[in-house]
Amino acid sequence: MSAEQVSSLCEQLVKAVTVIMDPASTQRYRLEALKFCEEFKEKCPICVPCGLKLAEKTQTAIVRHFGLQILEHVVKFRWNNMPRLEKVYLKNNVMGLISSGTQSILEEESHIKDVLSRIVVEMIKREWPQHWPDMLKELDTLSKQGETQTELVMFILLRLAEDVVTFQTLPTQRRRDIQQTLTQNMEKIFSFLLTALQQNVNKYRRMVGAPQEQEALTTLQTDVGQEPKAQANCRVGMAALNTLAGYIDWVALSHITADNCKLLEMLCLLLNEPELQIGAAECLLIAVSRKGKLEDRKPLMVLFGDVAMHYILSAAQTADGGGLVEKHYVFLKRLCQVLCALGSQLCALVGSDSDVEMPPNFGKYLDSFLAFTTHPSQFLRSSTQITWGALFRHEVLSRDPLLLAMIPKYLRASMTNLVKVGFPSKSDSPSCEYSRFDFDSDEDFNAFFNSFRAQQGEVMRMACRLDPRTGFQMAGEWLKYQLTAPVDTGPMNSKTGEGLCSVFSPSFVQWDAMTFFSESVISQMFRTLDKDEIPVNDGIDLLQLVLNFETKDPLILSCVLTNVSALFPFVTYRPEYLPQVLAKLFASVTFEVIEESKFVMSVQAPRTRAVKNVRRHACSSIIKMCRDYPQLVLPNFEMLYNHVKQLLSNELLLTQMEKCALMEALVLISNQFKDYERQKAFLEELLAPVAGLWLSPEMQRVLSDPEAFISYVGADNKIADPVLEDPSGLNRSRISFCVYTILGVVKRARWPAATEEAKAGGFLLGYMPSGTPIYRNPCTEQILKLLDNLLALIRTHNNLYTPEMVARLGETFAKALDMLEVEKNAILGLPQPLLELYDSPVYKTVLERMQGFFCTLYDNCFHILGNAGPSMQQDFYTVEGLATQLLSSAFINLNNIPDYRLRPMLRVFVKPLVLSCPSEYYETLVCPMLGPLFTYLHVRLSQKWQVINQRSMLCEDDTADDNPESQEMLEEQLVRLLTREVMDLITVCCVSKKGVEHNTTAAVDGDDDEAMATEVTPPASAELTELGKCLMKQEDVCTALLITAYTSLCWKDTLSCQRTTTQLCWPLLKQVLPGNLLPDAVSWFFTSVLKGLQIHGQHDGCMAALVHLAFQIYEALRPRYAELKAVMEQVPDIQRDSLEQFDSKLLNPTLQKVADKRRKDHFKRLIAGCIGKSLGEQFRKEVHIRNLPSLFKKLELRPLICPHCLPNDCSALRLTSEKRPAPTSLQPPFSCRYQ
Repeated sequence: MSAEQVSSLCEQLVKAVTVIMDPASTQRYRLEALKFCEEFKEKCPICVPCGLKLAEKTQTAIVRHFGLQILEHVVKFRWNNMPRLEKVYLKNNVMGLISSGTQSILEEESHIKDVLSRIVVEMIKREWPQHWPDMLKELDTLSKQGETQTELVMFILLRLAEDVVTFQTLPTQRRRDIQQTLTQNMEKIFSFLLTALQQNVNKYRRMVGAPQEQEALTTLQTDVGQEPKAQANCRVGMAALNTLAGYIDWVALSHITADNCKLLEMLCLLLNEPELQIGAAECLLIAVSRKGKLEDRKPLMVLFGDVAMHYILSAAQTADGGGLVEKHYVFLKRLCQVLCALGSQLCALVGSDSDVEMPPNFGKYLDSFLAFTTHPSQFLRSSTQITWGALFRHEVLSRDPLLLAMIPKYLRASMTNLVKVGFPSKSDSPSCEYSRFDFDSDEDFNAFFNSFRAQQGEVMRMACRLDPRTGFQMAGEWLKYQLTAPVDTGPMNSKTGEGLCSVFSPSFVQWDAMTFFSESVISQMFRTLDKDEIPVNDGIDLLQLVLNFETKDPLILSCVLTNVSALFPFVTYRPEYLPQVLAKLFASVTFEVIEESKFVMSVQAPRTRAVKNVRRHACSSIIKMCRDYPQLVLPNFEMLYNHVKQLLSNELLLTQMEKCALMEALVLISNQFKDYERQKAFLEELLAPVAGLWLSPEMQRVLSDPEAFISYVGADNKIADPVLEDPSGLNRSRISFCVYTILGVVKRARWPAATEEAKAGGFLLGYMPSGTPIYRNPCTEQILKLLDNLLALIRTHNNLYTPEMVARLGETFAKALDMLEVEKNAILGLPQPLLELYDSPVYKTVLERMQGFFCTLYDNCFHILGNAGPSMQQDFYTVEGLATQLLSSAFINLNNIPDYRLRPMLRVFVKPLVLSCPSEYYETLVCPMLGPLFTYLHVRLSQKWQVINQRSMLCEDDTADDNPESQEMLEEQLVRLLTREVMDLITVCCVSKKGVEHNTTAAVDGDDDEAMATEVTPPASAELTELGKCLMKQEDVCTALLITAYTSLCWKDTLSCQRTTTQLCWPLLKQVLPGNLLPDAVSWFFTSVLKGLQIHGQHDGCMAALVHLAFQIYEALRPRYAELKAVMEQVPDIQRDSLEQFDSKLLNPTLQKVADKRRKDHFKRLIAGCIGKSLGEQFRKEVHIRNLPSLFKKLELRPLICPHCLPNDCSALRLTSEKRPAPTSLQPPFSCRYQ
C-alpha cells in the first residue's frame, strides 16, 4: 500500500484517538472512535506501517502510545500468520525505535517505555532462543548507546523474567526453553546488570558529590548542566535495581553470592543513597529471604559483618532522624524486613549441619532489632515479633548470653507496646502519625492491634520460659504502680457514669496493658519453674494488694478481676486466702455503678455493656476456679453454697445468666463428691425451685400454648415508653432462669473420670458388649422430669413463626422475632464502633430486650438437647418415643422458621446429638429423625437457591440495591451460611474423618473465596461412617443425601461446593455403585459435576476438586453406562477424536494403563469447554504462542555463515558461529527464515 494511503489512514486514527481521549467528547463519538480503532487493529492489513508511523517521535505521546499498542497487538495476535519478511521488518524497526525513536530518558513518558519493552518481550517469547540466538548481544549493543537505551533494556529483561518465571504467561515448552536459556546466560546477565548499576551509580555520585563515597572520587557540587545527566544515571541505577529484584528471587544463589558477595556489598552501600535506597533495600530483602540448601545460604552471613551491619544501621538512623517522611518510612519498613529475614537465616543456619558460627555482631544486630521494636510505629513494632519468637525458641541461640541479656529489654519494650495507643483519628501518641500512613480507620487499627497483642503475648511467654523470674518481677512492679496511680479518665468521659474511664482513657489503656502482661508472664512462670522455686510469698503479697484494691470503675474492675485470676494459682500454696478471693469475686458479681439499684425494684436506666461485662467476668472467674481447682474449693463448698443461695433469694439482684453461672460453679464442685447419691440429692435440692416453677400448672399452660406464651412474655403489648416500661420483664426472666439452670446442670454434672472412682461412687452401671463402661449421671432423674415441658416450649417457640401468631404480636413488638442488629452486622461483616462495645446499653429498648430474649431462649433450648446425649447417654437415648417427640417439637413448622434460627438448631442440637449417639440407637433414634430432616433441607435449600439464581438473572436496573445492608444481601448471605451448615452436618453424619483434609474450614462466616487458592485433591481414603451406611440403606434418605450433595455443586457458594466435592460426593456415590443405578441418574450425577465446573471453574481449588470428581465418576461408570459418553459429547468445543481415544483406552483393559496424572490431564482437556471462567477472562482474546523446535535435540555443527542471511533487511539477525540444537522443522532458524 502506498505511503499516501498510510498517511491518510494515520490521520484518521489520530483524530479517533484524540476523540477518545478528549474529556469533552460525547459518548456517542467516543464509542464510534473506539470502534474504528478496534476494527482497524483487528482487520487492517497495514497495521505495521501505520503503527510505526504513529510511533514516531514527532507525534504526541498519546498518539505514539496508540501506535505502539497497534504493534503490540500485531505481535500478540498476528505473529503466527505473518510473512517472514514482515516479521523481520517489524523486529528491526522496533529495535530501531529503541535505538533512536524515543525521547531522552528524563523526557520520555513511562507508558511509552513500558509498551515498547512489552513489544520486544512479546517477540522474544515467540522466537528466542531458537530463531533469535543473538538477542542478548543485540540488547547489550543497544545499551551501549546511552542511558535511554540502557533503561529500556532493563525494562525488557525485567518484563521477560516476570512473564516467564513470576507470572508464567506462556505455554510450558516455551517457558521451559526460555527459562533454561536465561539460566545458561545468567552469569552474563548478572554481570551486565551489576556493571550498569555500578557505572551509573559512580557517575551519579561523581556529579552530585557523595560524602559516603567509598572510592577515591573528588567531591564536587552539582553543576546546573550536570543535573540532568546525574538524574539520568540515577534513573538507570533505579531501573537496574528493579530488574535485579525480578531475578534475585529465582536465580541460583551462587549468582547472588558471586565475587565474595559483590552484589550484597553494593546493595549495602546503596542503602545510604537517598534516591536508590528503597530499591536497594528491596533487592537485599529478596536476597536475604531466599530459601534453598543451607550450604548455599551460608555466604549470606556476610551481612552480619562489620561493614554490612554498619551500613544497614547507619541507613536506619539517617532515615529515622528526619521525622516522619513517607519515603523514609517505607525505607524503614524494608530495612526492618531485611533484619527479620537475617534473623530467620541465622536461626536456620546456626546449630544446623552447616557449621555456621555465632556471628561476631550478634549483639549489635539485637540492639538494632530492639530499636525497631521500640519505634513509635506500631506496624514496625509488630513486624519484629515473629523473629523475636524464632530467636527465643531456637535451641542454640536461646542459650546465648547476649540474647538472654536482651530478654529484660524486650519485656520492658513490650510493656510499652501493649498499651493500645496510636489510633489514626487521635493525636495522643507519637504512634498516631505513623498509623495514619498504615490504617484507613480506627476499626482497622483496632483489628490490627488485637492481633499484634496476641502475637506479643506468645513471644513474651517464650521469653519468660527462658527467664521467668524477670518477667514476674516486672509484672509485680507494674501491678503495684497501677494500684497506687491516680485515675486519669482523659478528655472523654464514659457514658456509664461521671468520672469513669472510657476505652480510650489513659488509665484504662495502662491497666489493660498491665493486665495482659501480668497474665502472660505469670501463667508461663507456673509452667516453667519447679514447684519449690515458685516465689509464693511475693505472689501472695501481690494477691493481697489486688484483693484490697477498691474501685467503682467497671473497666478497671474488670482488669482487677483478671489479675485475681492470674494470681489465683498462688492460693494453691496458701488455701487460707481462698475465702478472700471468693468474697472479692462475689462482690463483683453484684457490681453496679449506682449502688441503690441493687435493692430498689423500680426500673433503672439500662446497664451498660461495661457493667455487664464486669458481672459476667466475675461469674466466669468463679466457674473457671471451680473447674480448674475443684479440690481446692471443695472444703469451702458449704460457704460457697450458702452465699449463692443468699444471692438467689433476691429475684432482682442477678440476671438469669448470672444466677445460672453461680449454679454451674456449684455443680462443678459437686462433681468432686464422687458419691452418686450425695450428688443426686444436692442436684435435686438445687433444681427444686426450677422444678417447682417449671412444672407448675400455669407454666405448663404457658409453655404449651403459643397465644398464652405471647401474652405471658408481654409480646402482645403496646408499650408507651419503649425505653423504661417493661411490665412483663419478670415473667420472661422466670422462663430464662429455668432454661439457663437446666442447661447449666446438663452441661456441668458428670461422673468421675477414673473408672475405679466412678465404680466406688455408684456411677458405673455395667459395660457394653464392646467393653465400654455405662455410666449414670446424677442429674438424669431431675432433668428427664423437665424434658416434656422443654419440648413443649420448643414446639411453641417454633409455632410463634406461623403467620397467625406473628399477627398477634403487639405494635411495639412486631419485629420481636427478627434478628438483632448485632447479628446482622456479624453476618454482613460490618464492624461495631469501638466505643459502643462498652458504653452502649446491652439492650437500648424493650423491643431489643424482647428480641434478645427470643434469640437466647431459642438457642439455649437447643443447647440443652445438644448436651443431653453426652450428659445422660443411654438414659436420654432410650426415652420412650424420643424420635417422635423430637420430630413433633424441634422439627415442627420448619417452613416458617427463618434461616437465622435454623442454623443454630442444626449446629448446637442436631450435630452434637448425632456425634454423641452410640450406634445401638441409630435405627431407633437417629435415622427416623435425620431421614425427614435431610429430605426437607434439600427441598428448602433448592427453593432458596432457585430464588437467588432467578434474582441474579433479572435485569439489574431498577431492582438493584447498592446498600450493603440491604435485605436481599442479608438473605443471600444467610442462605450461604445455612447451606454450609447443612453440608457440614451431612458430612459429619456420613463421612469418617480418616484421611479427610479439613483444609478449607477456615471460617463458616468468612468470605466465599477464602480457601480457593490451593489445588485440592480429594482424599481417596474418605469412607462412610456406620451412621452414613445406616442412612444410605434407606432409599428415601439415600436419595435425599445424593441429590442434596450433587445439587449443591451448582449453588453459588464456592466454599460449600469445594467442601462437598472433596469430602462428600464420591463416598456417597461409591456406596451405591454396586447396585443398579438408573442410566438417567448416572447422567444426572455427571452433569451436575460439569455444571458445578461451569459455575465454580474460575476458582482453582474448586476446579481441581470438581475435575477430579468428574474423572472418578467417568472412569468408574463409563464402562457400564454408555450414556456418559453422550453427556461428554455435549461439552462445548470437545474434540471427538480425542474423546474416542480416551474411551478406547478406558474400555480396553488389555491396553497398558496410562499414569493416573496423564489420564486426568487428558480428561481435563476434554472437558475444558465447560470449565467456567471469571468475567474478566470470558471475553478475553486468546493469545497463541507456538512451540519452537525443541532445545533438547542432539547437537550438530551448523554452517558458520547462512546464505539466506545475506539480504540487508536481515542483517540484524545474523547467526552466530556456535553449536546449537538442530531445529525439528524444515525451516531455517529465525534469523534466516525471512528471505
